[in-house]
Amino acid sequence: MNFYELLGKNIKRRRKAVGLTQQQLADRIGIGLNFMGKIEVAFSKPSLDTVILIAKALECSVSELTDFSGLE
Repeated sequence: MNFYELLGKNIKRRRKAVGLTQQQLADRIGIGLNFMGKIEVAFSKPSLDTVILIAKALECSVSELTDFSGLE
């Protein structure tokens, strides 16, 4: 798996853990549902600014979202 696939898996895992839908997360950070879905499946590559917004909305750090230990 590449970086963006692993990042998407971590975002999805964390989003579900905090009880948010894709729509709720997208609304919190000001992006469209379609783009949020594409981030989670690695069809779109989010900018660092977007990853930071996602981390804040999920109440975690960027380093937690990019910790891929145990995912591959």
